[in-house]
Amino acid sequence: MTVHIGAEVGQIAETVLMPGDPYRARWAAETFLEGAELVNEVRGMLGYTGTWRGHRVTIQGSGMGMPSLSIYANELITTYGAQTLVRIGSCGGMQPHVGIRDVIIAMTASTITSPSSGIMRELNYAPCADWGLLKAAVAAAEAKGTTTHVGGIYSSDVFYAERPDLDEQMVRHGILGVEMEAAELYTLAARHGRRALAVLTVSDHLQTGEALPSDERERSFGDMVEIALHAAFDEA
Repeated sequence: MTVHIGAEVGQIAETVLMPGDPYRARWAAETFLEGAELVNEVRGMLGYTGTWRGHRVTIQGSGMGMPSLSIYANELITTYGAQTLVRIGSCGGMQPHVGIRDVIIAMTASTITSPSSGIMRELNYAPCADWGLLKAAVAAAEAKGTTTHVGGIYSSDVFYAERPDLDEQMVRHGILGVEMEAAELYTLAARHGRRALAVLTVSDHLQTGEALPSDERERSFGDMVEIALHAAFDEA
């Protein structure tokens, strides 16, 4: 076990889905996995391991923001041998053609700063998804008929941002949505030679002010989880 994950080595699968919300991890495990067992509850950051269509899968909460995700992703990779890490979570839409409930599959993740910035120093590193995962996720989304957008997202290091000028430039440059974790996940995966992807549900929109009602979120998030699972095991 590690400081933040109480599971024994062997209790974590090589494929890990990472929602930010630990309660979403529980919901996804109970909804999509067979034989899901609680393997981590340190600091309330729930993690479950079970099977999906015979494949072992762990669904582990990551918390909010890149510093929190960095802790869990590092430990999952270096101690538990995770090979494929897929972020599943919500995001804010930024383009007019991106609608509430749509799914964004993040090809790249821009950011101002991340926990890895100190390593990169003067380099503006460009974190990107694993191509095989991305291709499989797009195929799965098309097979489901889910309205999907593929492209760049922005991983913010703050939730309550006050930079309308930055938002304007991101929209101008085609950024599809904003969230808070993917850029660090992609960077860590590259550093350790692992596969990573972010599959995101648009829960609110920065331009229109629309927001998905809480009672509809779980139903809408189901497509995202299924796409992530199909992508991880290349089953369209």
